[in-house]
Amino acid sequence: MPLPILGGTKVADTTFSVANSCRFNDGDSPRLHRNQPGSPTNGKIFTFSCWFKLGNSTSQINLMSSFQASGSIYDQIKIMSLATHNQVLRIEATSVEGNAIDLKASQSLRDPTAWYHLVLAVDTTQGTAGNRDKVYLNGVQVTNWQTETHSTEDDTWLLNASGKTITVGAYDSGTPSEFFDGYLAEVCLVDGQQLAPTSFGQFNEDSPTIWEPIKVSGLTFGNNGFYLDFEDSSALGNDVAGKGDFTVVNLAAADQAVDSPTNNFCVMNPLDNYYAAGTFSEGNCQVITSAGNTTWGTSIFGLSAGKWYYECKIPTGGLGGGENQGIIDRPTASTSTKPYNASGGKNAVWRSGGDLYVDDSNDTDFTPSGGDLWTADDILGVFLDLDNNKIYCAINGTIAISGVGADITAVASTLNKAYFIIAGDSNTASTTFQFNFGGCSSFALSSAVSDANGYGNFEYSPNQGGASNFDSAAKDFLAICSKNLGSDGG
Repeated sequence: MPLPILGGTKVADTTFSVANSCRFNDGDSPRLHRNQPGSPTNGKIFTFSCWFKLGNSTSQINLMSSFQASGSIYDQIKIMSLATHNQVLRIEATSVEGNAIDLKASQSLRDPTAWYHLVLAVDTTQGTAGNRDKVYLNGVQVTNWQTETHSTEDDTWLLNASGKTITVGAYDSGTPSEFFDGYLAEVCLVDGQQLAPTSFGQFNEDSPTIWEPIKVSGLTFGNNGFYLDFEDSSALGNDVAGKGDFTVVNLAAADQAVDSPTNNFCVMNPLDNYYAAGTFSEGNCQVITSAGNTTWGTSIFGLSAGKWYYECKIPTGGLGGGENQGIIDRPTASTSTKPYNASGGKNAVWRSGGDLYVDDSNDTDFTPSGGDLWTADDILGVFLDLDNNKIYCAINGTIAISGVGADITAVASTLNKAYFIIAGDSNTASTTFQFNFGGCSSFALSSAVSDANGYGNFEYSPNQGGASNFDSAAKDFLAICSKNLGSDGG
C-alpha cells in the first residue's frame, strides 16, 4: 500500500548522503558489463553489495550475473517472477568446478516504496557450508530459505573469476535478458574479503530499525573489485575503485537519478492499479492507462501537511479522452468504483480541457474561458498547500488563474487523512502520464531547478516567486521526498 507522509513526521537523516542512483527501465534492455581485468585477489572470497528500489517488472529480473558458454556455467543474483515465485530473491550459480549453488529466499520483495540493501558475502574456504555464502537484506542475515544449497568447499564463483564478463542489471548468456527494472545505487564488488553488511551500512542510532548507507570509498576493493556510484551522468559505468570501467548499454544521462537510499523520492505505485490495469515504467514515473474504461493509479506517498510540488506532462495527442490528474484522498484499491466519485471521497482533479473538479464539482475559478487550461504536451506544475488547504497549478511555468487557488477539503476530514497523487483515465482512449517528482523525470528536462532545500530536479521552479504569486501564505513548495519530511514542508 502507499506510504503516508504524516505532517511533522521526521525520517531520520544520515551523515552520509548517496547523491545518485541509476534508473533501469526493463523495456529499454539496459545493462552495464565489463570483463574482469585480471587474476582475482582471491578467487574463492568476495563480497557483492548493492542498494535497489524496485520498479514495475513482475518478471524475473537480474541484479548481477556472469556466464561462461563452455559448459553453460553461470552465476546470477536475481528476483524471481511474481506469478510463479512470489517475487523472492534467488542466488543461483554453477561454479567453475561445476557445483550447483542455489539459495532461494522465502521473503517476498514487492514494496515499491522501499530501498533494499543486499549483501552476498562468499568465502568457500570455510569448513561449514552455511558460512561459505552469507546473504543479508537490510543488515539482517537471511536464514529462512525455500532452497538452501551452498557452495562446495573451495568452489570458485564466476563473478570473481579471472577474465570473465560480468553484467549489472541483466542476465547475459550471449542474448541479454531478464533486465532489471527500478533503481540501483552504490553497487560494489570487493575481491578477496568476505565482509559483514556493516562495511556498507548501519542501523540509524535514533531509529534503530532503519538501515542506512555508510561511505564505502575507503574499502580495499582488490584486483577485480569495483564501485559504481553513478555520479557522472556522462559515464554511468565509471568504476570509482579504478579497476576498469563498465560498458553502458541503453542507459543515458537522463537515467541518472537523485532518488537514492538516503533521499527516497515519490513515484507512482504499481501495486495500486485499479480496474483496467495501466502500465507503469520509467522507474514508476510514467503511467500509460489502458484503452479499457476507468484506469486509476496513485502515488506511493500520501501527504497530510505541508506545501508540495510536482510536474506532470501528457505528450502530444494524449489529451481529450477523459484524463484525470491531481489528488485523491485514498488509494484506489480501497474502492470498487471510480475513486473521484466514491461515497465520501475527496479529490481535486484536472479533467480533459483543463477543468478542475473538487470533490466531483466543477471549480468555477479553474474553468477555462476561450480555450483549454491544459493542452497536450504542456507541463502541468501542481502546487499543493495542505497548511492552507489550497491547490494551484502552473502551465509551462506560468501560474494559472492569476494565482487563485482552489479550496480543498482539509485532510482531517478525508478518508485516509492524506492525499495521494493520481493518474486516471475514464474513457476508452489510452493516455500517457509522464511525472516528475524531482527524483528522475520521465520526460526530458531542459533545466534542473531544485526546491528551496536544494532537493529534486524540475523543469520549473517550485517556488515561483514566493507568496506574491498566490492568494494564501503559500511559499517554498518542496519536492515530495524523505529529506523534506519534518522540514518547513511537513
